[in-house]
Amino acid sequence: MNYKVSFQELAIIQQRILSKQQPTTLEKAKKQVETLKNISSQKSKKQRC
Repeated sequence: MNYKVSFQELAIIQQRILSKQQPTTLEKAKKQVETLKNISSQKSKKQRC
């Protein structure tokens, strides 16, 4: 990775990457949140034991 990239150049690169991604629906986002909550709660239960 090139660490000598300016913030402006980095923003342009990120915009290109985001433009290639498919748009996210609200339903997909909610499913992802539920999945992350479940994974998080499972990890915290394991740490308590």
